[in-house]
Amino acid sequence: MHGSTAPSTRPTGRTLGLSLALVSAFAFGGSGTAAKPLIEAGLSPLHVVWLRVTGAAVALLPIAYRHRDAVLRRPGLLLGFGLLAVAGVQACYFAAISRIPVGVALLIEYLGPPLLIGYVKFVQRKPISRGAAIGAGVAVSGLACVVEVWNGLGFDALGVLFALGAACCQVGYFLLADAGRRGERPVDPMAVSAYGLLIGAVLLTAFTRPWEADWSPLGGSVLMNGHTVPALLPAAWMILVATVLAYLTGVISVGYLSPPIAGVVANLEAVVATVLAWVLLGEHLGLPQIAGGLLVLAGAFAAQASKPPADPETVAAAVAGAAVPGVPDGLDELHRPDGPGGPGAQSGSRVAGDSPVDRGPRADRERVAAERGVSDRPSRTSRGG
Repeated sequence: MHGSTAPSTRPTGRTLGLSLALVSAFAFGGSGTAAKPLIEAGLSPLHVVWLRVTGAAVALLPIAYRHRDAVLRRPGLLLGFGLLAVAGVQACYFAAISRIPVGVALLIEYLGPPLLIGYVKFVQRKPISRGAAIGAGVAVSGLACVVEVWNGLGFDALGVLFALGAACCQVGYFLLADAGRRGERPVDPMAVSAYGLLIGAVLLTAFTRPWEADWSPLGGSVLMNGHTVPALLPAAWMILVATVLAYLTGVISVGYLSPPIAGVVANLEAVVATVLAWVLLGEHLGLPQIAGGLLVLAGAFAAQASKPPADPETVAAAVAGAAVPGVPDGLDELHRPDGPGGPGAQSGSRVAGDSPVDRGPRADRERVAAERGVSDRPSRTSRGG
């Protein structure tokens, strides 16, 4: 790929990532709307969660078999994703709502994006764009309105700790999804989702003991906004859309966006959940929730529209055509015009003629890359399993 095409192709990966993140947020947002009729029909919340995760794991078994080498390549990553991003989020959230109001628990859980930004900035010591930080703050303010947090401020220390645990597990979701595509042994994001759900299903099975549940309500009908529908319909939606599609698109999107930006966009899930509950379940949508939803949208837009701060060494290495593992927030697109795993990653293309390094022989380029402590190789952030 010629360097002259880079400006037109660079936004493609970001646009695709944003589209996938939005699909994931909308898919995740429908989980509560699909689960509530099943709970009202007699299934316990924990058994509904088990049904959701285990059904999705079974649906993804073909993908898991196709990428079975991932178990040997990155076993710790897959175990961590299943423990935190699947079982941890679910268990902590349901433990939290058993002690504190649902709105408060949901708001605390969605402190995950600001926590993620803090982790990336102060622990990983990577630059964070001002837009991502501002967008996270605006989105959290909007979430407070969406869940109408002022309607239930009962304080229970253990319940708050469980909700914070869910927020931390949500941070793990984005960090592990991003880590899977990095390093010398990258793992296909679909394999991360498939094995994460399989591991989560095993852990939840030990925790929920599904053999003790009465599953007969699944053979009957449930009510949704006054209409009778087969119980298997919302169950199938919860498994295939709100879990399989949500996890696959969400994990893949992190590879095209940075974890902080993907995390802020994920806040839209609460807005989608509120709107779907209004349309499909007849739950009231008040003016504060509408205003809060607009704030969440504004925060997500501010975050995804921001550009990552330039790091001088990273930019210099990118111009030299070097691979820079762990480059945050899309900076590796400077030498990979097509985004993660795109053709530019293989060609090591760069803007020709813009730098003395480009005009010099290959030996000079390798010398410059060596001085900056990186190798003159194409990026290894491939999406192949």
